[in-house]
Amino acid sequence: MQLTNSKAVRDADERAIHVFGLPSTLLMTNAARQVAEAALELMGKNKSAVIFCGSGNNGGDGVGAAIYLLRHGVGIRCFLVGERPKMSEDCAEMERRLLELGGKLEDFNPEDGRIRELSNETGVIIDALFGIGLNSELRGKALAAVGIMNEAKAPVVSADIASGVETDTGRILGDAVRADITVAFSMAKIGHFAEPGCTCCGKLRVVDIGIPSAALADAATDVFAVGAEDVFLSARPKISHKGDYGKLLIIGGSVGYTGAPALCAQAAARSGAGLVSLGVPSEIYEITAGKLYEPMPFPLADDGGRISAKALPVITEKLSNSDVCVIGCGLSRSDDITELVRTIVSSSTKQLVIDADGLFALGDDPQIIKSAQKPPVLTPHEGEFARLGGVLTGDRVSDARSFAKSRECVLVLKGHRTICAFPDEEVYIISAGNPGMAKGGSGDVLAGIIGALLGQLSQKQAVITACAVHALAGDLCAERMGEYSMLPTDIIEVIPEIMKSITR
Repeated sequence: MQLTNSKAVRDADERAIHVFGLPSTLLMTNAARQVAEAALELMGKNKSAVIFCGSGNNGGDGVGAAIYLLRHGVGIRCFLVGERPKMSEDCAEMERRLLELGGKLEDFNPEDGRIRELSNETGVIIDALFGIGLNSELRGKALAAVGIMNEAKAPVVSADIASGVETDTGRILGDAVRADITVAFSMAKIGHFAEPGCTCCGKLRVVDIGIPSAALADAATDVFAVGAEDVFLSARPKISHKGDYGKLLIIGGSVGYTGAPALCAQAAARSGAGLVSLGVPSEIYEITAGKLYEPMPFPLADDGGRISAKALPVITEKLSNSDVCVIGCGLSRSDDITELVRTIVSSSTKQLVIDADGLFALGDDPQIIKSAQKPPVLTPHEGEFARLGGVLTGDRVSDARSFAKSRECVLVLKGHRTICAFPDEEVYIISAGNPGMAKGGSGDVLAGIIGALLGQLSQKQAVITACAVHALAGDLCAERMGEYSMLPTDIIEVIPEIMKSITR
């Protein structure tokens, strides 16, 4: 799903009104109806609603929703959280229509305890404070209104985006409404999917409010949300052999970290790699070999249970016969490992996936990453990202995009909504995943899936599909076992179900 931002939406609105001749109040009425219909679904038998409206056009959407509900026999209390002299023309027009029906737009007084009581007792609350226009911290009456909505027992519908979430970044501006349903107008926005704003949206519903597709043609950005419906695998040709599906080399492991490379290798095998070879320090070779059947482990020269720089000739030979190399899972840290990783990055002509301690070996020098002959795939969590020299401003999408472009790499910035950023500045936000995946070993599984699919698909498709498969498998585990008890090995076990479900 292609996402948009606040400027692009405003420009599309202007084109719809001034180029296509649509009345702005018609668009507002259409938006209001969609919000009101979502509210009707949530309120159940308690046919009452409390609506909090700002003084801009998002507030007009809220007043319009109040009109629709009033006409459908719903008892409404509608509050203006803002200054009446600053009301937009369309919001003022909606207030006039509400008054004609016998309704009223009341001034909001945060000190009035009855408003809090009403919010607890009503069937539904509508949040129409700001929409996509907010770009500064909430304060005063607006902050108080958000607090009332979040403390109330009633479910909440947000108009376009939860108030307090910055549309273009997903940042929380002081506080934000925690909606049960967000009704997004025309297109989904970046803030609906980026952390942490995505946690405030509840169920996202993208609705048509009558803006012509030609007016929306330029509203799309280079940011995409990826769900199960956005990824697919082609059925395999009947005549094929293991060499057609990639030869993957994994380098990792150390004393105390024998599970990480095994998880990576098992995940790769489950993800369709034709051949999976795994190089580990000789001291843990027997342990690793005992964990695996399909992947092919082999010993490497070691130094105190960690791979030695003396292993480089063997790794180089193995890599020459491979298509993809994953390096880092359980690798540990030493001067030899730093030398080894940096040499592989600068000299290999193969596709590289660098994870965990492999990332540590890169340090924060952009030139080391840029020295790779093919854009390497880096898979850091936020702590590792910062150590690589990445800057975290609170805008994860822009931070990831800037890093991938400046380092000429593919960045998989892991988190609640993992971000895949590419050197061409396209960014993909994975819309699946859950906190049950926040366990040691989950990242090793992801590295294995990425490595396997890089041997079968184009780089961009492989990375996006791998991250989606990993997250969807995690969600399936959470559904079956609960977030507390699910394990990375469980994720591996359900990969086949996810892969099968997306194969066309």
